[in-house]
Amino acid sequence: MKAVGVVVEYNPFHNGHYYHIKQSKNKTGADVVIAVMSGHFLQRGEPALVDKWHRAKMALLSGVDIVIELPYVFATSKAETFANGAIQLLSAMNCETFAFGSEDGNIEPFQNTFLLLQEFRTEYNELIKQFMSSGNSYPKSLFEAYEQLKQKKPQLYIDLSQPNNILGYHYIEAVHTLKSSIKPVTIQRVQAGYHDDIKLDSSIASATGIRKALFESSSLNEITQYVPKTTYDQLVQWQSTYHQFVNWEAFWPLLRFTITRYVPKDLTQFADVSEGIEYALVKYAKISDTFTDFMNHIKSKRYTWTRLQRMLTHIFTGITKEQLHQFHSPSYIRLLGMTGKGQQYLSEGKKDFHLPLISRVAQTKDLLLQMDIRATEIYTQGIQLFSSNKIDGDFQTPPIRI
Repeated sequence: MKAVGVVVEYNPFHNGHYYHIKQSKNKTGADVVIAVMSGHFLQRGEPALVDKWHRAKMALLSGVDIVIELPYVFATSKAETFANGAIQLLSAMNCETFAFGSEDGNIEPFQNTFLLLQEFRTEYNELIKQFMSSGNSYPKSLFEAYEQLKQKKPQLYIDLSQPNNILGYHYIEAVHTLKSSIKPVTIQRVQAGYHDDIKLDSSIASATGIRKALFESSSLNEITQYVPKTTYDQLVQWQSTYHQFVNWEAFWPLLRFTITRYVPKDLTQFADVSEGIEYALVKYAKISDTFTDFMNHIKSKRYTWTRLQRMLTHIFTGITKEQLHQFHSPSYIRLLGMTGKGQQYLSEGKKDFHLPLISRVAQTKDLLLQMDIRATEIYTQGIQLFSSNKIDGDFQTPPIRI
């Protein structure tokens, strides 16, 4: 059986994701789709809207055959590390191809961009330093350096101001760095950009727009046209059980307590917390009644919203610099769910996988897996702020079977 891999968050699964899955199978001729999905905390440093099991079930009911978890270490890291961990897992499961969404929709510009930055890597890094010394943020400096470098060899390149193109570039980089045999293909995003609000004349909206509509109205009726019925049903089930969806505002009382229980210097032990910001974190956590108010106090050109959210995620989950940066490769494949066809793929092929497949979490000494378990426990504690109903943890929850 041929497998195509996809790297996802499904926060939540929507019609655009359904289109991507369908096109990925059509374009590659794959028999099964394997999704490597972030767990309870995501790449932009925020808690997931609903837990990983609801999100996995949304995917399995809408065309995905196997859902595995991207470990916390990779799921909450910068794009390069995120992509590297995901490609290693898909390669370990012997996917012949992987398909990613992009604003460009053509694989050639991605390959050209990778070769350009490889050839002029030293100059690229120097340009980044120059732009940063002029007061630009790191993301802005990356973009300006790249734009200048493109003039050296005019040809088709990707637009690196677009979020999905940035991730796509790092997927291509990971394939080359890892010397993986997996073949990349890209599917063009349709109708909605990454940050776009929902539009009434469309059936496709970005996950960002869908979440914004949910939190502004607290009504699922606002998003019905943008998600499959199976997603809608899972969201209804979540809302009826836990009463509200998850974001940092919902977790703010617990995050605020976590920050203020430390003196500033103790915060520097946590991953991604750079020296200097710890004083502002404690100062403004004490006086901010909402997460948004807190973030508006501390964000700056140097500390972007995403960078701050990632460091807050690590403070919240208690992950230190030493813990996060000791891992460069996944040590297991964590199965979250499968369809009948997915189960067949696993039965026929798992003996040839390059990493052990974990379907049930028993007592483990694997430090990487322990961090995933801790992330689930912390997320579950956050849910207790607004609901008396508990989420089953990693030890109690078997893989979903559809």
